[in-house]
Amino acid sequence: MGISLVYNLPMSTSICVYCSSSDAIDRRFFDVAHDLGAALGERGDTLVYGGGSVGLMGEVARACHEHGGKVVGVIPESLKTAEIAYHQADELVVTETMSERKTLMFTRGDAFIILPGGFGTLEELAEVIVLKVLKYQDRPIIILNCHGFYDPLVALFEHFIEENFAKPKHRELYKIVTTVEDAIAALG
Repeated sequence: MGISLVYNLPMSTSICVYCSSSDAIDRRFFDVAHDLGAALGERGDTLVYGGGSVGLMGEVARACHEHGGKVVGVIPESLKTAEIAYHQADELVVTETMSERKTLMFTRGDAFIILPGGFGTLEELAEVIVLKVLKYQDRPIIILNCHGFYDPLVALFEHFIEENFAKPKHRELYKIVTTVEDAIAALG
């Protein structure tokens, strides 16, 4: 979209990553999650994420740990007891509800990176964008559109603007990148 956003965050920040917990997705998405976790770990960042040991969640957490990063998982009790929690997290916060989980993840992140995911990831992305529109937050939002996964969503965002349901300046609320390297570079 031609907008160049670089956020210039201080090194060693807390990066909230929203992503899928499914193991049934194509391996190429796991590779991207691994690369992102490794890059965050190498930077000395703290990963804040949904606390799972499965899907892209587990992949990004394990890679972050393997490369020297800190991992903070936030998981509701109902999912922890289903034995999918990443118990190796440096900090595993167990909440009673999904709402509490989302609030804690949101408040602990200095920036947000969105990997591919389903309805839950979409809802989290929409919430952080809306909160930025309403000026409740001004933290970076980086959509990692690997393998064209978010192309339909980006087209929908453009449709919002074309039909005047969003303003052209709202493109500045988030940055869309296609590689882990670009996501890390966007953090500054």
